[in-house]
Amino acid sequence: MPATTKGAWKLQEVRDALLAGEWVSYNPAVDPGELWAWGINVYGNLGDNTTTYRSSPVQIPGTTWNDIAGGRFHSLARKSDGTLWAWGLNSRGRLGDNTTTYRSSPIQVPGTQWNDIASGGYHSLARKSDGTLWSWGYNAYGQLGDNTTTPRSSPVQVPGTQWNDIAGGFYHSLARKSDGTLWAWGYNSSGNLGDNTETFISSPIQVPGTQWNDISSGGFHSLARKSDGTLWAWGRNPYGQLGDNTRTYRSSPVQVPGTQWNDIASIYFHSLARKSDGTLWSWGINNAGQLGDNTTTYRSSPVQIPGTSWNDIAGGRHSLARKSDGTLWSWGYNAYGSLGDNTTTNRSSPVQVPGTQWSDIAGNSLQSLARKA
Repeated sequence: MPATTKGAWKLQEVRDALLAGEWVSYNPAVDPGELWAWGINVYGNLGDNTTTYRSSPVQIPGTTWNDIAGGRFHSLARKSDGTLWAWGLNSRGRLGDNTTTYRSSPIQVPGTQWNDIASGGYHSLARKSDGTLWSWGYNAYGQLGDNTTTPRSSPVQVPGTQWNDIAGGFYHSLARKSDGTLWAWGYNSSGNLGDNTETFISSPIQVPGTQWNDISSGGFHSLARKSDGTLWAWGRNPYGQLGDNTRTYRSSPVQVPGTQWNDIASIYFHSLARKSDGTLWSWGINNAGQLGDNTTTYRSSPVQIPGTSWNDIAGGRHSLARKSDGTLWSWGYNAYGSLGDNTTTNRSSPVQVPGTQWSDIAGNSLQSLARKA
């Protein structure tokens, strides 16, 4: 990208931030939208055109990356021009390129004007700027939401309009509409659809409640935040990942203690949530230190992670969190280098990932993705 174009892009970003009353800094040596990955790479899921495992960040080809999502051994990323790209394991067509060929570098998904993306365990979801929702990949439990159980290797439309926010679980999906209603479909043996049943659904069904504001889907449990700052959870709970101080499975939303919740991440078998004061909290399984509280004790209600000014959260069998100063931190399971600290040592408290100006993060079970500003 020419320097003048890069400068114009950043000047607009700085102008917008200043109008919002924010302090900003800009390093002109950093191109906008760089994308980096680390961790397991057996299927090319790091996107660096190799199958070499990485324990520190390696750059993925391309620039102007704008949004990222990590599935189970596959990845999705959107560019600022609205194009969508995928790479990694492609069984059942989860890359959406109308093949089942594994890809070790980004390949374009058909379509334009992609606006929001999410990866399930073995399927993918993406929303367009017109509010339509599309899905592809594994569909044995109806997780694509197209009223079938047929796998799809290219995008198929989910019924409905005005979709506003999306999340993918292991075998289920969640999506929020612009009116604040919440919908779910797919695997439901543990109540992870939140509709007070354990019936599998292959098209969207409404989750009780209104004013839903933010959603996240982990392995077999889900989290959703309301506009009043309350946090709710449902699904499997053997490790306390619902955060309601029990290990009871829930088939409809139950409130997590606390208020002023601001950002959520429902991960594998644990959960992360940030409050509006910048504090970070976790609960659930902790066998590899993924709760970040310097223990390996399982927690069935929120426990605070050391540090302040937390700004963005994600993870898999590990956890990732970004601070407002642009630094990136990780902890938990690290056998394949998914913490990005150039080791394969598990960590039970946050350790810094090399680099600065991190802007967006995503994780799956054994891999991490992060975008620079």
